[in-house]
Amino acid sequence: MNQKHVKNLIDKLKLTPHPEGGYFRETYRSSGIISPENLGKSFGSERNFSTCIYFLLPSDSFSAFHRIKQDEIWHFYQGSPIRLHTISKQGTYESFLIGNNIMAGERPQLIVPAGYWFAAEMIELNNFTLVGCTVSPGFSFEDFELPGRDELITKFPQHHELISRLTHH
Repeated sequence: MNQKHVKNLIDKLKLTPHPEGGYFRETYRSSGIISPENLGKSFGSERNFSTCIYFLLPSDSFSAFHRIKQDEIWHFYQGSPIRLHTISKQGTYESFLIGNNIMAGERPQLIVPAGYWFAAEMIELNNFTLVGCTVSPGFSFEDFELPGRDELITKFPQHHELISRLTHH
């Protein structure tokens, strides 16, 4: 990975560290608002119709397991393919490659369903991935859960090794 190139991307796109790992910047927040009574019981306050971010993940980092209350759409832009891991509410595990080599099974776009736990990691050393993530209803940190390792392993002991590798504590 050309560290200077990654630093230049971070600077040019005005990215900052994300709590789950990697770097991000919100690029869009719709002006339209959904009222709490139209969102359902899991949302305690209003949300924008939609939000979007840039997300850059260098190979010396990972996006730790977390979940949100909304569907999240990942869009591949450049760099190395990324492996995204999901665990459903029932404990079903799946992994996906997000990238632009469609013939090799990579997807340029992936939807993570609301409420799924998910984490992402690089599959190439010394590289980076730049993706976009779109959330609807719009993202709020009120909807973001970043559990501790032990908490998630207690819920899904069958995924102990994966959870241990892709959590921060």
